[in-house]
Amino acid sequence: MNAVEIEEAISELALQPFNATEFPFEFLAAFGNKDTALKRLRTGNNNTSDVPGGVLQRNNIHIAVCESGTVGASLKALRASLTTTKARAKFILATDGQTLEAEDLAGGETIACTYPDFPNHFGFFLPLAGISTVKEIKDNPVDVRATGRLNKLYVELLRENPDWATDERRADMNHFMARLVFCFFAEDTDIFNGEGLFTHTIEQMSERDGSNTHEVLQAIFRAMNIKVAERDYAQPRLPNWANGFPYVNGGLFSGTTDVPRFTRMARTYLIHAGNLNWQQINPDIFGSMIQAVADDEERGALGMHYTSVPNILKVLNPLFLDDLRAQLAEAGDNKIKLLNLRKRMARIRVFDPACGSGNFLVIAYKQMREIEAEINRRRGEPHLGSEIPLTNFRGIELRDFPAEIARLALIITEFQCDVLYRGQKDALAEFLPLDAQNWIVCGNALRLDWLSVCPPTGTGVKMLADDLFGTPLNQTEIDFANEGGETYICGNPPYLGSTWQTDEQKADLQAIFANRTKNWKSLDYVAGWFMKAADYGTKTNAAAAFVSTNSICQGQQVPILWPLVFNTGNKIVFAHTSFKWANLASHNAGVTVVILGLSSQSKTPRSLYSIANSGKSDAVDVVKEVEHINAYLVPGANVMVEKAPRPLGELSEMLRGNMPYDGGHLLLSRDEVDALGLTPEQHARFIRRIYGSAEFIRGLERYCLWIEDVHLEEAMGIDAIRQRIEKVRAMRLRSRDSGANQMAARAHQMREMNIGVRHTIGVAAISSESRPFLPCGLLSSDQTVTNKMYALYDAPLWNMALIASRLHWVWIGTVCVRMRTDFSYSNTLGWNTFPVPLLTEQNKADLTACAEAILLAREAHFPATIADLYDPDNMPENLRRAHERNDEVLERIYIGRHFKNDTERLEKLFELYTKMTARSGKQGKGRK
Repeated sequence: MNAVEIEEAISELALQPFNATEFPFEFLAAFGNKDTALKRLRTGNNNTSDVPGGVLQRNNIHIAVCESGTVGASLKALRASLTTTKARAKFILATDGQTLEAEDLAGGETIACTYPDFPNHFGFFLPLAGISTVKEIKDNPVDVRATGRLNKLYVELLRENPDWATDERRADMNHFMARLVFCFFAEDTDIFNGEGLFTHTIEQMSERDGSNTHEVLQAIFRAMNIKVAERDYAQPRLPNWANGFPYVNGGLFSGTTDVPRFTRMARTYLIHAGNLNWQQINPDIFGSMIQAVADDEERGALGMHYTSVPNILKVLNPLFLDDLRAQLAEAGDNKIKLLNLRKRMARIRVFDPACGSGNFLVIAYKQMREIEAEINRRRGEPHLGSEIPLTNFRGIELRDFPAEIARLALIITEFQCDVLYRGQKDALAEFLPLDAQNWIVCGNALRLDWLSVCPPTGTGVKMLADDLFGTPLNQTEIDFANEGGETYICGNPPYLGSTWQTDEQKADLQAIFANRTKNWKSLDYVAGWFMKAADYGTKTNAAAAFVSTNSICQGQQVPILWPLVFNTGNKIVFAHTSFKWANLASHNAGVTVVILGLSSQSKTPRSLYSIANSGKSDAVDVVKEVEHINAYLVPGANVMVEKAPRPLGELSEMLRGNMPYDGGHLLLSRDEVDALGLTPEQHARFIRRIYGSAEFIRGLERYCLWIEDVHLEEAMGIDAIRQRIEKVRAMRLRSRDSGANQMAARAHQMREMNIGVRHTIGVAAISSESRPFLPCGLLSSDQTVTNKMYALYDAPLWNMALIASRLHWVWIGTVCVRMRTDFSYSNTLGWNTFPVPLLTEQNKADLTACAEAILLAREAHFPATIADLYDPDNMPENLRRAHERNDEVLERIYIGRHFKNDTERLEKLFELYTKMTARSGKQGKGRK
């Protein structure tokens, strides 16, 4: 469930008559618990509560329904309960149906309210659904409620008016919804005279069955497009009750006044939405949440799009806001310096070429207005009008509805800022009529000329419309309110790896990159925005910063994209290393992202941000000032690590494991092996234990047929084996792959038949970043690996010490591609490029001893699996010490001491990589 659905369910529960017996289960159901889980709780099978009237859900919440007037005492009993602690409950809650109290046991935060009021605190409980609590949502639920109400209205209107769901009319429908949002906000903020004017008019003038609701709305919309002085002459005449609405114009109510027809239910949803307090709306929250309402594919993700203000500020602060605040601090009370800063801010242009519903633009505007207000306060001009033009906040958005919401969000934000800093009277005096200029463009950002949307100098802008909410082809020009100034490009463009791109999106990238590199097809979609920003930077001194998946700073995308960006003269002037960009989805893991700031201006030192104690309650952003930041987001020169056919230095050769290409017929479970009915001799000759990443890490049993050519005749004499071989042959012959067809001639074997004579050092191809070390180990001579593992056959054991080190962990995590946050190992990109100093025989002996110690420590915990042993919270102490010793021995070889942190490790590795590749001029041959 998403936040909107949860709020609706909780609100519905609070409206029902209180049922003491059912409340705990209805409450849990509202947060997405399934009927089967609730049934087990009802029967008592999973309910271990020791509190009267208690229901305890393990790892979640302990609820008690109590006698009237005993809520406080019951909450105290829940807190003291041993079962609360034992079951690791996150929350406790007590209610008597009249009042409700709850506590977040981890953070210590509490709530106490009347029972009907508890839906206003639904954000407090969102972690029960696996949703990270967002302060803005927790403190102010109206944005979620408004989204839910409008979604119900939208769906009901489309059900009644299916023609409005067609491509031809979808823009009309979206424009209608934008008009409603404005009216709801205007009636709660005195923009309309009279409290609740819009909603009350609908209630009074429309029939309860909704039959004439569309006519009432048409009259209201028409009134707001006619100047008051001209209404007496309007034809047809406006009804008297519509004359109470002000002239708004600005394109919002121009054009057609057509309105979809309403049902009784649609009218009810409209009135319910209007009864919310829209004065409390946060445009940055509401806009991003509502954008899914008008998108059929995204409606299931309703409310999940919200990006928290702290995350947006991770982009905006280092891009330009920190600099403005520093100049404010430096100015002190010097009125001349303050005036110069205010003039500078009036010329700043903020441009989001993937603006969605305008989150970044809204937050940038709010922050700049806050700084401007402080300037005015210090200068003794607190009621001075803002000199920051709204039209300096430019955007491009592909879809029309988010583009409309972005414009509306900025208008609402401007009014709210005027109220906050100048007062309601001054804000109202200048708000209407709306400005008809259109400064948010609806179009494909990768195809448009950004210089025409947001020119660095001059005033002409082509991508504009006649009115606020339309973008006709015969566009007029709009002037910036000032000349020159700084331009800051920002945003969170769509990521989309190459596998997931549509043909149109691939064509977008081709248009940008085809004349620059032949390898552009491997790039993520977001790469187009970085390249466009870099090109823009060649025409102006603009700076840009985007959120991106961390994949563009890993693996093969680095040598494809970043030389092109750097060749434009742009450099990475600040960056934020990988962190989770979570949204409001239930049990949301979030996408792992980076933030990169680009500029063609020489700016040093440069700021490299990271998160200390990531994933923990005390996680904080830390910043390191460095001379250079390379494309891997490591302090240092712009080194590009490319695939290498052989290892650097003395490392042994690493190969990908054996590809079965067998249709599942050469691989067997334990039961399938037993079903073959082999003698002990045949079993030893034809069966091998085989490992992929999952088998190796989790200890799963899997076997394979291993038939050498010299034993083929004997193997074919065993019916069960022969049948499997024939199935492999048929599968390979059916394939459209000519290579597979050729392999049919040896259907008894995998594509590769590699196995160690003495042993094999294996390393998992895919593994979780949560483990502190890469999963690797030693396999015996009768064991082999699939293509989901990498292998060093009969290599000296000191190679395993390198793979098991923290140094190798950070190298692989940096230069190899990741699958989300999981490591995706590569022999050519990760192992063959791993820089190791020249090792003495004593070094090798010491490292061999370290590898043996790690293996012995694991053996002491047999049959624990790699997954068990390397659980970061439960790693055995002797194994941890063995790894620490391994790291100490290896790192002393590099710098004579332990590295202080991973950043220092990477700096040294890149430095050594640069020296080794420059010295050899080519990759080393590799020796065993």
